[in-house]
Order: sequence, then structure tokens, then C-alpha cells
Amino acid sequence: KVARMHSTLALLAAAAAVALPSSLGFSFSPGVPALGLRAGRVAPQATRSAPRFAKAAPTLRMSGGSVTKDAQWALLFDCDGVIVETEELHRLAYNGAFKELGCTVDGKQVEWIPKYYDVLQNTVGGGKPKMKWSFGNEGWPDSTLGPAPSSEEGQNKLVDDLQDAKTVIYVKIVTEVASARPGVLEMMDAVLGRADIASGICSAATKGGFDQVVNSVVGKDRLGKLDVVMAGDDVPRKKPDPIIYILASEKIGVPPERCVVVEDSLVGLRAAKAAGMKCIITYTDSTSDQDFYGEGADAVVPDLGKITLADVFDPLFAGKNTVLEGIREAAKVAK
Repeated sequence: KVARMHSTLALLAAAAAVALPSSLGFSFSPGVPALGLRAGRVAPQATRSAPRFAKAAPTLRMSGGSVTKDAQWALLFDCDGVIVETEELHRLAYNGAFKELGCTVDGKQVEWIPKYYDVLQNTVGGGKPKMKWSFGNEGWPDSTLGPAPSSEEGQNKLVDDLQDAKTVIYVKIVTEVASARPGVLEMMDAVLGRADIASGICSAATKGGFDQVVNSVVGKDRLGKLDVVMAGDDVPRKKPDPIIYILASEKIGVPPERCVVVEDSLVGLRAAKAAGMKCIITYTDSTSDQDFYGEGADAVVPDLGKITLADVFDPLFAGKNTVLEGIREAAKVAK
């Protein structure tokens, strides 16, 4: 699978006139120890509070074919890592953007290796915040735009240009290699047939890449039946800030305590729990060692192929307050 991915990426890189990394091991790695990270630490700009969004509401791309009539509960999916396991694709696309814009620190090409990207994705939500956080800790790079920017305006310009370049590369990659994780489309189809359970997708991803993923993998027919679809651009703050889930709850008219979120990372889990929602974790290879129960997860399972919609909601409709009891994985014993 990895060989196929990189064969595809080589073709895409040529088409995009950028040089992507040819292997999963890179010579330059920002110093992970220098970040001062600990398990469970939230990025400095992130917040676990749940402030109400008092200013102008974001643009929500709503569906028109939902069968939901009188929703008693809601099921909300994250996208990256939940619907599609895309984190490696994101990482490669960022590295392609860094290469395209000639980003270097102390003369060394900026490249995010898998271990470092795992730290980022479990610490900061959203692409631009990831870059700002990384550059803020490791040093802002020189680039084709000029020397390392010192002003906020210059830093924003560099990050914006990098994000634009990354999105172009990412869209090309996704078109070729992205596929749904086990069980997610079956779970989505099941909830779309229920009039008493609202459904939606709430992603921290930028719209360009997000739209490509959901259109290619979820499909426009399913998207048209969802009650709410929101990307990171639709809200002023990215996960782990809970604002995206708070707004989704308000839009579908289901209180947070009756919403169940499916996430794959600590960042998403923190957003869901800060919003007052239940959260099921379907972990990936890069997040499997995280202490999800320690951060408040209601259930942890390898993927949605291991459970059904009835497993999740029948006990809740019956008045129980537990999720996937007897099915979920047990908490890990500290070594």
C-alpha cells in the first residue's frame, strides 16, 4: 500500500511541479524534545473552555435531503482519521509545500517526519495553526518569499501561501489514494435512515482538501442527506476549541449532552468533551498509544466496522448513560 502510495505521489508531484519526499525517513527533523510536550498537553493557543460564539455566524453548508424529523440524539463524525485515514497524506502534502516554497531553517529543508507529525496532530487542530505552532517553536523558515518573517503580517502571508500550495498537492493525492475506513460508510448509511437521529460531519480541515475528501469518499448523495457539514474555515477557532461542535449542536437543535461524536485523536476528543458531548474514539496507527480514557473518552474501538448504530444508540434511547458497554476496548493498564 505504501509503495503504491509513493508511486502515485511521484506522478502527482511531477504533475504539480513539486518534489515530494521519496521515502518515509527524512534527514531533517525539528527537535521533538525541544517542544516540551507531555501526553495530554494542549497547544498554548488552544482552550478547553466552551465560549459562546457571539459574533457573525459562519457559513454552514447545509443539506436539503435529510430525513430527520424530530431528532432525539445526534451522531457527528470528524473527517480526517475517522472517515478517511489521511494523516500521512496530509504530512506528505505539507512537505511538498515546504519544498515548493523553499522553506529552510538554518539552511536545512523543513520536513515533518512521521514522529513529529504525530506530535502535531495530537496537539494542534487545523493546518495553519499546526504550521504557526511548529514554526513558533522551531523557528520561522526562510522561503521563496524572502527571509524568515518577523512580523505577524509576514508570518500570516507565508502560512497562507503554504496552505494554498499544500491544498493543491493534497487534493491530487486524495483523488488517487483516499478510501473510507472500515465501517464508516455503513454507519453513515444507517444513521441517514433514522428520523430520530441527526447526523453531520465536523472537521478541522481546510475546505479545499475537506471538500475533495468528502466528495470523493462520502459522495454527494450522502452529503445531501446530512443535517450539518462544517469545515475548519466555518469557525473562528480550530479544535481542540469546542466551537465547531457547539455550533453544530445549535444548528441541528440537539443539546450537546445528546450528541455522540466519532473522533480519532486527542485534539478532537478534547473538542467534543469540552462541548459537553459523548465521544467514541476510532484510533489510527499514529494515535493508538494515546490515553483516550484518561482524557474522558466514552468508548474506544479500532474502527466503526466493529460496531453498529444499534450498539451505540439502543442503550442511550433506553435511558442508559454509557456508550458501547461490553463492546468497547478496556482502558490500557499503565506500565
